[in-house]
Amino acid sequence: MSDDIADVKVTVTVNGRPRRAAVPPRLTLADFLRERCQLTGTHLGCEHGVCGACSVLLDGEAVCACLMFAVQADGAEVTTVEGLSPGDGELSPVQAAFRDHHGLQCGFCTPGFVVSVTAFLRDNPDPSDDQIREALSGNLCRCTGYQGIFKAVRAAAESSSASATPSETR
Repeated sequence: MSDDIADVKVTVTVNGRPRRAAVPPRLTLADFLRERCQLTGTHLGCEHGVCGACSVLLDGEAVCACLMFAVQADGAEVTTVEGLSPGDGELSPVQAAFRDHHGLQCGFCTPGFVVSVTAFLRDNPDPSDDQIREALSGNLCRCTGYQGIFKAVRAAAESSSASATPSETR
């Protein structure tokens, strides 16, 4: 087997911006985002899809970027934790809830939680406590004991449902 495998051209829309690159076929999406796009919020924890630190949205669905190759994301839209903020230094509702409810400690796992929770609350705007616990099970935190994270998710859900218009709650 030869080490001279040709690079593959990909176009990935990352946080609303098209990114074109020639990448090795086995370059992970996480490494593409970190190295080629300079978006270091996508953390690498386990590189086996267990910890969730590398979670990003791929066409709106939360995925572990360490388990995907960049070539698999060709033509897709990727949203990283950096892309969740509305801009001008403002935080997304989930980011603000994590800050306000001490849903972080060392912060290493936080970007993955924020991305995963954002997708979860989009699909489950009024979750039960059991649904929140199940949603959090795909991300690991070694510092917080999850209480602040749970409170942040509950607060973000309550904030979102309180600000939803009647047409958004159908």
